[in-house]
Amino acid sequence: MNEFQRLELLIGDKIKTMMQKTVLILGLGGVGGYAAECLIRSGIGHLIIVDHDKIDITNLNRQLISNHSNIESSKIDEWEKRAKAINPKIKITKIKTFINEDNIDLLFKQNFDYLIDACDTVKTKKLVIKKCLEKKIKFISCMGTGNKFHPELLEIVDIRKTSYDPIAKILRKMVKDENIKGLIPVLYSKEKPLIKGQIGSTAFVPSVAGIMCANYIFKMIIEGKDEKNC
Repeated sequence: MNEFQRLELLIGDKIKTMMQKTVLILGLGGVGGYAAECLIRSGIGHLIIVDHDKIDITNLNRQLISNHSNIESSKIDEWEKRAKAINPKIKITKIKTFINEDNIDLLFKQNFDYLIDACDTVKTKKLVIKKCLEKKIKFISCMGTGNKFHPELLEIVDIRKTSYDPIAKILRKMVKDENIKGLIPVLYSKEKPLIKGQIGSTAFVPSVAGIMCANYIFKMIIEGKDEKNC
């Protein structure tokens, strides 16, 4: 008996493949946290987690790691402890910094197989997408999950097929203006944002988005298909 016995009943020896893979998760908020949780519980061998934030009381309604006893604690430190408590054999690499154009290479100096972009900064998303395409790294980028109520309207498509999402609109323009080629897989919601200005959130949409991003990577690993970005 082992912690992955129930998963092995479904994927067999492919659990060994999971244990050999490295995934980088950029952003450990409502989306990235659930993505991390699913990958940890699916036997991923190495997670590189990137976040500069501390846990805030406003995170309690949607972020898996948050509770009243760890407010003001570092998100990536808390995630390292949680990951090791679930799977003591997992390797965790922490990058505790805000990623921008000045230090984007910090990510790509790491050796990883897949990237989940769950950050909130549009400029950083642009940089990550272009770097992943350039280096032929398999990835998925999550669009906005704030101001939305319906997780059933989330889907994974190429960026060019998105609608109603303000972040996706900016990225579509970048792709068109710079004539960027290749598949750019994103998770987005077809739901129109409910309000403008300050961003509200539920526990449902970010969590489902994170699960779907992790599942996208999980399926590429166990199915051995490795969707091409170029």
